[in-house]
Amino acid sequence: MPLHQGPAASPSEPERRLALNPFFGEANPVGGMDQAPPRHRMPDGPLPPMSAYQLVHDELMLDGNARLNLATFVTTWMEPQAGVLMGECRDKNMIDKDEYPRTAELERRCVAMLAHLWNAPDPATVVGCSTTGSSEACMLAGMALKRRWARRNADRYPGSARPNLVMGVNVQVCWEKFCNFWEVEPRLVPMEGDRYHLDAASAAALCDENTIGVVAVLGSTFDGSYEPVAEICAALDELRDRTGVDVPVHVDGASGAMIAPFLDEELVWDFRLPRVASINTSGHKYGLVYPGVGWALWRSPAELPEELVFRVNYLGGDMPTFALNFSRPGAQVVAQYYNFLRLGREGYRAVQQTSRDIARGLAERIEAMGDFRLLTQGDQLPVFAFTTAPDVTAFDVFDVSRRLRERGWLVPAYTFPAHREDLSVLRVVCRNGFSADLAGLLIEDLGRILPELRAQERPFTHDRAAATSFHH
Repeated sequence: MPLHQGPAASPSEPERRLALNPFFGEANPVGGMDQAPPRHRMPDGPLPPMSAYQLVHDELMLDGNARLNLATFVTTWMEPQAGVLMGECRDKNMIDKDEYPRTAELERRCVAMLAHLWNAPDPATVVGCSTTGSSEACMLAGMALKRRWARRNADRYPGSARPNLVMGVNVQVCWEKFCNFWEVEPRLVPMEGDRYHLDAASAAALCDENTIGVVAVLGSTFDGSYEPVAEICAALDELRDRTGVDVPVHVDGASGAMIAPFLDEELVWDFRLPRVASINTSGHKYGLVYPGVGWALWRSPAELPEELVFRVNYLGGDMPTFALNFSRPGAQVVAQYYNFLRLGREGYRAVQQTSRDIARGLAERIEAMGDFRLLTQGDQLPVFAFTTAPDVTAFDVFDVSRRLRERGWLVPAYTFPAHREDLSVLRVVCRNGFSADLAGLLIEDLGRILPELRAQERPFTHDRAAATSFHH
């Protein structure tokens, strides 16, 4: 008897063809260069995989170099091991906690770690979740603030009462979107003089019985400065004692909530303040993860109304979820846990201190050139803003931004908002991966373009709105 015996009957030809993934072989290998695919409609037929790759790859070469992008707060470098883990998890649907229980467990551990990091009175009672970024996290926090306010004012809302949210004009655009989408009146405190963010007195002055909350930003994107969270809370305590109006605070720590715990431990801004109801951060900013992850935490279940949490029977499991998105990859959450495990508190402290030291050193060297005036020093977020010196009339910040772009550097130039539209600045964001050597190269390139800029008769830019490269 033979060792191996063939099947009694072979599958039919159509059936057999279905066994082969169409991607496994060369698609139309005889197609010549006369078959360039269209750009704005789907091609009629397939391309060989290498041809498709090369077409996309070559076009993307015209993008800017992410490592030289000093406009973005988003992480542009991670360790190769993190990249491998993300590749292994990109096919896992984060929302499906029943099918991927270990990924769900890593998310739960990250929330617990952040609760400890942000000094929650009882970390075991903190509730939180991962998001696609701080924008989604802010939307969730705003929804919780509005729902809690609506509960307290059920006799007046939605009839006569219109909810409002108090914040500085420097908040990220996601807060304006929240107010628009959820029909909340934004009460924006304008900039005044050398104050470029929210202050305690102005915040309290705008609050009333219809205020759902105050947003305090730990790290303004305009200049890298911290808003005085403890002072804002104290002013709201005094407002409560005087009027009975009790307003919670949400801390938008998109960047600063992953800087202050390591570099500014004496600064009280987090759950140590009883008025702080919720905090968000961007894991993909100073959490050091590639784009696609944020975090939202509430002090206790009392701050997150239960009716906002959906319990879905999904693929056989009871799954509580609070998110605007549903399906998304688990890779970024896994990468966040990798970083927490890999670095620990001391590792994060070393990474963030390096970024701050580079920012402060770079700011000092730019100021020493004599053509610029610093607005901030890089001593809070590793971010600083600067403008041209008062006696500089030959060029402006938009000229500097444009000329640096010619050398590969993306340094945004933009005009400040309400009450300081007269002020235009450049901003530099120092992240992990932007080394002292790269900072030195930036200074060299800035030094090369300055003689030509000084020789101009006047600033080159006429349409500042078109020139600005600040969009976030």
